[in-house]
Amino acid sequence: MKRVIVGLSGGVDSSVAAYLLKQQGYEVIGLFMKNWHDDSVTISNECPWLDDSNDAMLVAEKLGIPFQTVDLSEQYKERIVDYMFNEYERGRTPNPDVLCNREIKFDVFMKIALELGADYVATGHYCRKGTIKKDGKEIYQLLAGVDDNKDQSYFLCQLSQEQLAKSLFPIGELTKPEVRDIATELDLITAEKKDSQGLCFIGKVKLPDFLQQQLKPKEGVIVEVSKEQDIYNDIQTDFNSEEEKLEYLSRKIDYKVDLGKVVGKHQGAHYFTKGQRKGLGVGGTVEPLFVIDTDVKENVIYTGQGKEHPGLLKKALFVSNEELHWVREDLKLELDETLEVLARIRYRQSLQKATLHKVDSGMYVEFEEFQSAMAEGQFVAWYINDELIGSGVIS
Repeated sequence: MKRVIVGLSGGVDSSVAAYLLKQQGYEVIGLFMKNWHDDSVTISNECPWLDDSNDAMLVAEKLGIPFQTVDLSEQYKERIVDYMFNEYERGRTPNPDVLCNREIKFDVFMKIALELGADYVATGHYCRKGTIKKDGKEIYQLLAGVDDNKDQSYFLCQLSQEQLAKSLFPIGELTKPEVRDIATELDLITAEKKDSQGLCFIGKVKLPDFLQQQLKPKEGVIVEVSKEQDIYNDIQTDFNSEEEKLEYLSRKIDYKVDLGKVVGKHQGAHYFTKGQRKGLGVGGTVEPLFVIDTDVKENVIYTGQGKEHPGLLKKALFVSNEELHWVREDLKLELDETLEVLARIRYRQSLQKATLHKVDSGMYVEFEEFQSAMAEGQFVAWYINDELIGSGVIS
């Protein structure tokens, strides 16, 4: 019997994952990760991790599997929380969920599981793992979940071959309603439980409150830039090389206060992200205002009216070599190579046609259609059909 350690989070997905593995004849152990101590920043006075670990324990009891809790809050603070503060301070928008999978669940947690004699680690992610043989070597594939509505392959876009080799995703072939049905049939306490919305494992945290712990409020101005502004009409069309064109398409516009009019005040540019609409507190515009850029150095937020504002739209992005990652290292592009793929720049986005261009300093992702609110610090992931083959941080 192979031993599998399941990251039991106290939710319905990991509960059903544990049950399915047991049905398949594995020796299953449930492990709950505690990643946060500070209850002063959760939204309500309930303590979410305590409820979750309790639910996880009740599920383990019901399934008749051993259960224990492991405290990873120190590593979580170091690898996720500090990284987030650092990114926000730089004016970038991090994705803690992607990082949490790479750094915590499939690294720190996986090492603990392997030390406990596990052959595999399993989670309740909606994705699938494939195995193919190439040149006599086994290669692992990260495939989208069968449920289009819940596919979570994007969140695992930073996993490596070594991590995939030791991972199992038991619910990837199921839809969310099917998972709930199984949990209901088994009468599991998590059957009707809502999906968690908080930061990965921290619980119900209000992001601004959380950021305010370290990033001090600092009053600045909100500037509205008109769609008609000359910077948007000055369109270049002739280029000396493909790379020059890509550089132009992915360029960052250099906004200055005198390009628009001051329409309000804010408490810190580092609390806002590109594409954000809520929380600006500015009314009276014909169309809603969206953040089109933030300048954390000068502490200015630039906004524009409507989601078709040219300040939100771009056709290409750049990923530097340091932040480029291939799940399928055998498909890695060499200098000057291109590859047609499907790509997304956020979890819920439907896949978009794009072309990868490998250059000396990194890689350009050029989309067929304009993309809205490409935020630096977020992840772009690219696929061939339903297989995620690589990802990178938008720079």
